[in-house]
Amino acid sequence: MTKKNIFVVEDEEDILELIKYHLSREGYIVTTATHGEEAVKAILRKTPDLVLLDLMLPGLDGLDVCRALKKDPKTADIPIIMVTAKGEESDIVTGLELGAEDYITKPFSMKVLIARVRTSLRRRREPPADKNSMIRIHEIEINPGRHEVLIKGKPVEMTFSELRILHLLASRPGWVMTREQIVDSVRGEDYAVTDRAVDVQIVGIRRKLGTRADCIETVRGVGYRFKELG
Repeated sequence: MTKKNIFVVEDEEDILELIKYHLSREGYIVTTATHGEEAVKAILRKTPDLVLLDLMLPGLDGLDVCRALKKDPKTADIPIIMVTAKGEESDIVTGLELGAEDYITKPFSMKVLIARVRTSLRRRREPPADKNSMIRIHEIEINPGRHEVLIKGKPVEMTFSELRILHLLASRPGWVMTREQIVDSVRGEDYAVTDRAVDVQIVGIRRKLGTRADCIETVRGVGYRFKELG
């Protein structure tokens, strides 16, 4: 099995070395950079399987690095996990909207970091779910083509928007989605969105899910995600 290459962008040398040590011990090939410009050039030269990106960088910051990588067709599909400090909610939202897949907040445990890396690499191998494909997860069955939701085999009535939002979240378990991303996917980019409108839909979905309501997790200040399996 080919070893996966993880590119770590972090300007704090002690944290960088710690991350490199633990990822290497897990069998990953680790490439590093301490500056944004250096990272973009190196990643464009040789594309890694995943980028672990600190947002607070000298010169070109993490959001600019993310923007540059997602804009280039060669690197647009590389999963990016942002590393953020506490209280950077607006940066997290911006990063997710730019195309970053996930984030982790400092301070973090290496076990959590490695779990996030494994999950992101596994997701990359999975084909994206079709908007009309049937999904079964956590005893919930969602069939958009038949406009049908079953929980433990029992039908649950949902509006068109509720079913589409549920299907969107369930198709990417573990992915954090902002309210804007949810509306863009369900209604289209030109649809006017307010935080309240999305939150009201989520309240309705949770109420109808009953004992499975905890499958939709709130990510404070950012958006929502569907609970992962296992």
